[in-house]
Amino acid sequence: MLYRPAVIGLLLLAAGCGRHEGGGAATAPAARGAGATVSASSAPDAGLGGGPRITLSPDEVHIEYHIYGHGEPAVLLVHGWACDENYWHAQLEALEAHYTVVTLDLAGHGASGANRTDWSIASYAQDVAAVARQLPNARLVLVGHSMGADVVLAATPLLGDRVIGIVAVEALRSVGEPPLTPREIERRVAPFEADFIGSTRNLVSSSLFEPGADPVLVQKVAYNMSLRPPAVAVPTLRSLLAMDLAGLLPAIHVPVYAINSDLLPTDAARIRRSLPDFHLDVLEHTGHFLMLEDPVRFNPLLLRDIAAITQQRTAH
Repeated sequence: MLYRPAVIGLLLLAAGCGRHEGGGAATAPAARGAGATVSASSAPDAGLGGGPRITLSPDEVHIEYHIYGHGEPAVLLVHGWACDENYWHAQLEALEAHYTVVTLDLAGHGASGANRTDWSIASYAQDVAAVARQLPNARLVLVGHSMGADVVLAATPLLGDRVIGIVAVEALRSVGEPPLTPREIERRVAPFEADFIGSTRNLVSSSLFEPGADPVLVQKVAYNMSLRPPAVAVPTLRSLLAMDLAGLLPAIHVPVYAINSDLLPTDAARIRRSLPDFHLDVLEHTGHFLMLEDPVRFNPLLLRDIAAITQQRTAH
């Protein structure tokens, strides 16, 4: 998520890409009935799946998603600020061997529609819930990177007992800290309002990777995120920074696992005061996009966390 002054870069993305992330925008198709799903079987295959599917969020924005593999539970992968579902492609092969795996583009990101005016975390949570309601699976594990972690926390109460656990990636560091003031929020948003492309590329290259990280990957992520439409990314950033998790966490009654980098410390003891069933892994020598940087080490941790969630639910 993104939060405190000295860590605005990483935390800014850490909430969902830590209160931020992005991908590429797409044009919305003609609206269909709310909740309707369309399988675009004639579209090119996206990665390992059989092509994109479309559903509608409650505010009539089309949300594109892909399904891979089969089995229980379904694992929904939610990207962060200014990112898209492609940020999870290094996890698909490992996950689909065991579970139904779903990637989606939140509204205004990737191939999903942008005909929305409320760019709040609550609206993004409705996008996740709309996709989940198209799945036949009885059990769901929600995985969110950075801002995506806030989104899946907000989506969990919407989906009731189907959600059996949450995995937050590069997120939750601000749990238990006081919310930002309106003045501090505007101070952090101002550079992105003035120069979104330059500020986003600077954020990524200066704050979100370790020194010595692959320069090609750094440049690719910085360029990709900077192409997010400012009309989507800036109000999303403001909503992310204004979000107070203290009001949301009491509604979370499932285990929450986190996989964070060591770019910044994670105070697990403080987090457990708000989330008693909280479990933390720290992947050393990685940055904010650890699932891209080191999938060889990241994927086993993610698989282990999902298995632990599933076993805990079975035991109960």
